[in-house]
Amino acid sequence: MAGAAREWVTIPVPGKESSRWECDVTFLASPWTCIFGAGCQGVLTEPAPELGHGCCSYGAWFTGKADLKRVERVAKDLTDGEWQFRSVGLAKGIAAKVGKEGRRTRLVDDACIFLNRPGFPAGPGCALHQHAIRTGRHFVETKPDVCWQLPLRARDREEEDGSTTHVLSEFSRQGWGEGGEEFAWWCTEASEAFVGAEPVYRSQERELREMMGDAPYDALAAYLDARGAAGPPPLPHPAARPVALGSTRRRQADLT
Repeated sequence: MAGAAREWVTIPVPGKESSRWECDVTFLASPWTCIFGAGCQGVLTEPAPELGHGCCSYGAWFTGKADLKRVERVAKDLTDGEWQFRSVGLAKGIAAKVGKEGRRTRLVDDACIFLNRPGFPAGPGCALHQHAIRTGRHFVETKPDVCWQLPLRARDREEEDGSTTHVLSEFSRQGWGEGGEEFAWWCTEASEAFVGAEPVYRSQERELREMMGDAPYDALAAYLDARGAAGPPPLPHPAARPVALGSTRRRQADLT
């Protein structure tokens, strides 16, 4: 997939001539959707759907103090019926140190402290996500930044002219660093995750507005809506189109 063709569009930031968004049309126009509990294999070195970890096996790295404080406030509102490991969180705190200044959610039984496991009465999954649903909020308000953004990823690229390009794409294996190469499975590479009823730029509108701002998002959505209505269609995501083997390739595959 590394060499697959992708399509990009540049969206200016109103009022900021030295800032722009470079958006991955191929992913944003794709039908990717989270399949946690519906085929997700997890991010361990072997597929482990029975654990119900999803992408929560290693905890969530906080982007800064504001991110940590916000999640700490939400954690105080969780009840024993909502959060399986509430007693641990209250006793030890929700965060663990990583290096000198890094912080990530504490791990309990080899996964994030907020991950309710199969068999818990409230059901498996993120306690912060479930709390948002129960209280009528969006999970961008309750979960760590990296969690509500996945599988979106934004990173800055400083240009030679001093301007900044905000690159918006999918969170691929590379986003996890060297450890990502050890995953037995990753959802943005799996065709079974590209079954959403809407394209990503619509299904994750709230997340994109939080990341980009309203004006850039509106411009992006208008562009992609027009492409969908009048064409040509965006390049399909490589994982959304399974490779069909021709007769020669099929025979070669059978012989290996």
